Amino acid sequence: MTYALAAPLQQAVFARLEGTAGLAGIPVFDAPPPGPPPPIYVALGPEDVRDRSDKTGRAAQHRFALFVVGEGGGFHALKQAAATVEAALAAAPLTLQRGRVVSLRFERAQARRDRNGTRRRVEMTFRAFLDDT
Repeated sequence: MTYALAAPLQQAVFARLEGTAGLAGIPVFDAPPPGPPPPIYVALGPEDVRDRSDKTGRAAQHRFALFVVGEGGGFHALKQAAATVEAALAAAPLTLQRGRVVSLRFERAQARRDRNGTRRRVEMTFRAFLDDT
């Protein structure tokens, strides 16, 4: 198994989203922003990694979440931003500092309100198969 590609994958996803024109003005965070949050933002979420190595080399499957979060209003702007996130990750293969992305695909999304009803978020799950040979 290799967990060595987790950080390079995160860096590549972060860089791709920050460089996406359709997300201009929507900040991307690795952790919740300090202080009052912006009206809408993208946050990197949890990740689950499974070994997919075989006798030909080291590999891993990474399931990771991205959150599009916003305050007040409806879901429309969040859903548009989530669609832009998906399109940005599907547009071209990510380049990693180590290893390579064999496949990256969108798995699911769930739009929901937080308990107080003012904050909304779209939780998106992606699956990446990474090769470290």
